[in-house]
Amino acid sequence: MAPNVAIMGATGAVGSEFLKILEQRDFPLASLKVLASSRSAGKTLPFRGDELTVEELGEDSFDGVDLVLSSAGGSLSKKFAPIAVAAGAVVVDNTSAFRMDPETPLVIPEVNADDVSTHKGIIANPNCSTIIMNVPVWPLHKVNPIRRIVVSTYQAASGAGAAAMQELRDGAKAFLTGEPFEPQALPHPAAFNVFCHDSEVGEDGYNLEERKMWRETRKIFHCEDIAVTATCVRVPVLRAHSEAINLEFAEPITEQQVCDILAAARGVKIVDDRTSSHFPMPIEASERDEILVGRIRQDVSRPDGRGIDLFVSGDQIRKGAALNAVQIAELL
Repeated sequence: MAPNVAIMGATGAVGSEFLKILEQRDFPLASLKVLASSRSAGKTLPFRGDELTVEELGEDSFDGVDLVLSSAGGSLSKKFAPIAVAAGAVVVDNTSAFRMDPETPLVIPEVNADDVSTHKGIIANPNCSTIIMNVPVWPLHKVNPIRRIVVSTYQAASGAGAAAMQELRDGAKAFLTGEPFEPQALPHPAAFNVFCHDSEVGEDGYNLEERKMWRETRKIFHCEDIAVTATCVRVPVLRAHSEAINLEFAEPITEQQVCDILAAARGVKIVDDRTSSHFPMPIEASERDEILVGRIRQDVSRPDGRGIDLFVSGDQIRKGAALNAVQIAELL
């Protein structure tokens, strides 16, 4: 039976991507309702050759709805996801609101699809950086357990939403023409600049984005022993995050073994041409479903053969957000 579906936060960057992916993947629908704030109510959004009228999100928005794809912000998810569940819907939530709730499964379909069956009305989508890292890391971990991950991220403006993407465009124009520019969506100018991720820094010196990567990885892998340390950085890229990943394995592993495992892994495409120095780039990862993986090499600082380095790029709006949620919906 095709479900009645609602998109919460339909006019944002991820909400727009939900519509595109549902159409591209021919997701079965009995009906589709698009929900947003009162500011967007009455606008129309194109879908399958027709126009959908945006409705204002409210407590009565979920009558008759079977499935909610949510990307409206954590506070709205906390308020409206339980209301949707009480109305009989299953919510796939793209915010951080429920990710670490022990009653809520946190799912990457290529990693822990079986966890979907444990839901109690809400399934959480992991953080984009966590997804992009773990799609290629998980198949390696299954073969040879990973003891430690050291990751540095190069995160696109898309991670801060549509307004930040436009701010990067506007800031670049202003920089090149010598015009003054004050950022609003981001704390620092994004164009021609790099700065540490704009999330709250704790007493331990780690920001919230970095904490998400280790906490979520442990939950998704069902492995509290895996050690993860992260440094998350914002770079002047529109969409698609990149990550430099160093892995420490339980047993020695060769570069060729890693290549063979990743070549057969779901959701991964190897881009590793040393002759032409062609490796994963966000400009090539954008609009793609797969995580691009390259710079696969033995960690020369580990003479015991247990270290591997990777560089990956993945579309933050697609696999890092909307696509992962739609794949969860397909499992349902």
